[in-house]
Amino acid sequence: MTYPEKTVILRDGRTCVLRIPYAEDAEALLDFLRDIASETEYILWTPQESFPTREGEIAYIESLVNSPQVLCLLADVDGEIAGNCQIVFNGKWKIAHRSSIAIALRQKFWGLGIGTALLHELIGEAERRGVRQTELDVVAENHRARRLYEKMGFRAVATLPAAIRFTDGSLHDEIHMMRSNMIERR
Repeated sequence: MTYPEKTVILRDGRTCVLRIPYAEDAEALLDFLRDIASETEYILWTPQESFPTREGEIAYIESLVNSPQVLCLLADVDGEIAGNCQIVFNGKWKIAHRSSIAIALRQKFWGLGIGTALLHELIGEAERRGVRQTELDVVAENHRARRLYEKMGFRAVATLPAAIRFTDGSLHDEIHMMRSNMIERR
């Protein structure tokens, strides 16, 4: 999916470029995925899990960019991938009014406004497409992310008990959140 590159000024005064990924980002994206998996338990994979090859990542990037159902964005700060996100639009008529979001940021970029900027872009694309309901999942203890999602209009609609296992073996609830113009928002 195409997206016009945008620049945002972060809370610390640096510039962040929001853009789609390119094939030449493959190695940096793989490093990003490994880094965020080692920084927090709130990501759905561990650093020990296998990651795609560079060629596999290039193929994945190309599939994202060519898909009319997915918008994937990178947040680039000084040539480093600070975060990424994506929104997936449903193609089937019965659920075409719904979309789902995923987002991740490197820890050193938390609190600078990148998450807000990325979500703003995804929500804007959903609204342009006429999507009425955008959904995401979050680990219950991830209070920082939950505050961001609530600020952006999401609210908790369901809890799936013991849905996420951390590397220490402990089980944690997952909260399903939704942003909708069909339900009353808090």
